[in-house]
Amino acid sequence: MFALSLSDTAELRPLEVWNASEFADHMDRAREHIRPWVGPSFVTEGLAGAHATLSRYAEQTARDGARIFGIWHGGVLVGGVMFVEFNPASGTCELGCWLQPDAEGLGLITLSCRALLDWAFGVRGMHRAEWRCRADNARSADVARRLGMTLEGVLRQSWKIGDTFHDKQVWSILRSESAPARG
Repeated sequence: MFALSLSDTAELRPLEVWNASEFADHMDRAREHIRPWVGPSFVTEGLAGAHATLSRYAEQTARDGARIFGIWHGGVLVGGVMFVEFNPASGTCELGCWLQPDAEGLGLITLSCRALLDWAFGVRGMHRAEWRCRADNARSADVARRLGMTLEGVLRQSWKIGDTFHDKQVWSILRSESAPARG
């Protein structure tokens, strides 16, 4: 088990199956806020849903694939970051994030994503990291900019929420463009 300090009151650590109860409680606080911006399979309900989501990530992590990490602020799970995709064979990965509303504006997502990029590029030797978000999600696009990513384009009406199709932005950064996080 590890924990990476993000600030005097916040840390990043793996979000594992044994955290299902805490994750379920967190989702109760975050669900409606994040629902428009994340995939529907992530917006779980109840302990069984939380367990299923964390189990899915544990299985992918065991295969050297996707991974999920929680952000604790003041000892409370307030959000997290993940490798939505992680493919060492192709040298590519995709980052994602979510945060409950009362934890916004503290820089926790940017700090956490920089840590993931440092690990992906510096430790695992990945070549390219992507960030995908709805085109109308300004907060998410701002994170991509702060990470030094380049907007590569827009996938028109490729994100379906309910019966509505939304445009999706694709951002990326290459290992050669990424500077290590400053401690």
